[in-house]
Amino acid sequence: MNGTDAGTKGKAADSFPAGNALDVERVRGRPLPDALQRPGLTLAVTSAATAVALMTYTAPMVTLSQTASDLGTPLSAQAWLLNGAPLGLAALLLVGGSLADDFGRRRIFVSGTFALGLATALGALAPSTVLFTLARIAQGAASAALLASSLGLIVHAYATLQGRIRATGVWGAFVSGGIAVGPLLAASMPSWRLAYVVLGVAALILAGCGLWGLSESRSPRVGRTDVVGALTFAAVLVALVAALTLGRDGWVRTPVVLLLAAAFLLAAVFALVERRVATPMIDLALLRRPLFLASSVGGLFTGLAVIGLFSFLPTLLQQALGLSAVSTAWLFLLWSGMSFVVALLARHLGSRLSHRHQMVVGFVLHAAGTLAMLGAVGAGSWTRLLPGLLVAGVGSGLLNAALPLLAVDSVPVARAAMGSGAQQSFRYLGSCAGVALTIALTASAHDMAGGANEAMVVSAGLALVAALGMGLLRERGRMASN
Repeated sequence: MNGTDAGTKGKAADSFPAGNALDVERVRGRPLPDALQRPGLTLAVTSAATAVALMTYTAPMVTLSQTASDLGTPLSAQAWLLNGAPLGLAALLLVGGSLADDFGRRRIFVSGTFALGLATALGALAPSTVLFTLARIAQGAASAALLASSLGLIVHAYATLQGRIRATGVWGAFVSGGIAVGPLLAASMPSWRLAYVVLGVAALILAGCGLWGLSESRSPRVGRTDVVGALTFAAVLVALVAALTLGRDGWVRTPVVLLLAAAFLLAAVFALVERRVATPMIDLALLRRPLFLASSVGGLFTGLAVIGLFSFLPTLLQQALGLSAVSTAWLFLLWSGMSFVVALLARHLGSRLSHRHQMVVGFVLHAAGTLAMLGAVGAGSWTRLLPGLLVAGVGSGLLNAALPLLAVDSVPVARAAMGSGAQQSFRYLGSCAGVALTIALTASAHDMAGGANEAMVVSAGLALVAALGMGLLRERGRMASN
């Protein structure tokens, strides 16, 4: 830590309300005693809530046809049923991370988890496509607050590097676990609406657990929150995600061009704002750091190549192979379940393989598994998908284990939630583009089998590009030590 940081922390502590020694210790960035931090409880609550958030995210994957039928959603608008949550996530993850660091990670975590419960329950009651999409956007926004703050809470609770490696590995495994269980829960329920009720109640219970069991922590930095930067960044991502979603029907249409232009101009305004404010939401100098770039690029291409394909693949298999929602969910579980197991065990690779190189391997395995599934849809054989799903699941598990630690390792410890939010913003921005691209490829092909093959080849190609880019980046020290 340099002298400037130390001085800032001293000022922060001096300006904190007297009479609360624990809060002063948090502001100074010192770890609380284990009895007060309760790291095991922190990891359990944040991981469980993360799993619920991912379950709400993935639940529509196997019930898209039923949901669209119940809501009267035309084919041209079905991408919004999937991209509503990513829109909220992408727009508010970085904002949520910055707010968590500045105003209290427990406060933002509990608020986000409670809001997720309410938004999910409202989604169950939605009578139309528009209201359901709005509920999905609200789910994504609430999940953004939950996901970004959860890693900040974990980093604060685990003071040692080895403890963080183990804890973030578990958290990453629960990301995979939520992805695995969400479709299975939705498919096993009599109605997709009932699945949303169950998930909403689970989120509300976990909000109560967080309020009761988590310790508060915040960043030691002083100064006003960058409200203008937060609003500008959210507007950039809303415009960009909307353009990507609408672009599947044509990239040169007036609404798409106007949205892309607005995103570009707002991004320029955001950069200008961040350079002028005393306490920026994100320090743009981080973009020159290889680890932060690796975290951002890794998140973006995980969304583009992995989430984009596997978000629409279950619906594609139901339509092409005539599989039921339950059968598709069990088939999908091979990929997501393998991802869960590998993410849980990946921490043992830490001494042999850096997290950046772990991601290189993860992207290569995703590409190999995806290419192994080529021709399965045309042959009408779900069994031909099995080897590819397992190999791609291993790759996804490595990515889910490496990404969270890389996110918090690429920024100062006091800004862990911001680092998590930045990486996940890129991840879900990529997923929006990936979903739109996958649907566009399958819809424009002569037949469904050909469209599936095109989408798989593109996904594999994007993963290999990511592997190459991650391999070329060079690490120049660890931000966690700053």
